[in-house]
Amino acid sequence: MSLVIGNGESRRFSNPSSFNHNNIIIGCNAIHRDMQIDHLVCCDRRMVEEAVKSLNTARSKIYVRPDWFRYFRKIRKDKRILQTPELPYDGELKQDKPIHWGSGSYAVLLGAMLDDETHLLGFDLYPTNDNINNLYKGTPNYNPKNSKPVDYSFWIYQIAMVFKYFPNNKFVIHNKHDWQIPFDWKKKNVFFEKF
Repeated sequence: MSLVIGNGESRRFSNPSSFNHNNIIIGCNAIHRDMQIDHLVCCDRRMVEEAVKSLNTARSKIYVRPDWFRYFRKIRKDKRILQTPELPYDGELKQDKPIHWGSGSYAVLLGAMLDDETHLLGFDLYPTNDNINNLYKGTPNYNPKNSKPVDYSFWIYQIAMVFKYFPNNKFVIHNKHDWQIPFDWKKKNVFFEKF
């Protein structure tokens, strides 16, 4: 089983360590500040710079965009660095282009590629107030705490495409009891567990 951990604020109310310890752990961006993970996805160069220096990533594989791969792998000779996976489809929309996929969407794709059962934790999508919904807001390499929420429509679309192109995989989303699963995520292979 793969556990993909996002950085939505609902993660405060969950316990990632309560999942079976034999799982493949995949995280996004600054999660390395709080825990060791097996696979870290960083689409922003500043986050890659931070991650490669972290003690918590010493044994992690770090997935980056192709441009950053060339820099970190070839110039810095860092063998932990790998390229983000190729998308399982071609599309014509802006949100279908790899450059518009973020760390969370790529992390879910990686989880689906590594195991046939993927659990998502901390993928809140929606803001809880008028500000950005991210555990690390206001910290280095993140927007200030009072920043406007990010448009989550691309995340919904892209993760729905992962669910679609891995129809034999099982996906389980863990979130607070009042969280609403997006309509596009309501598929036969997607389940919602409240905490």
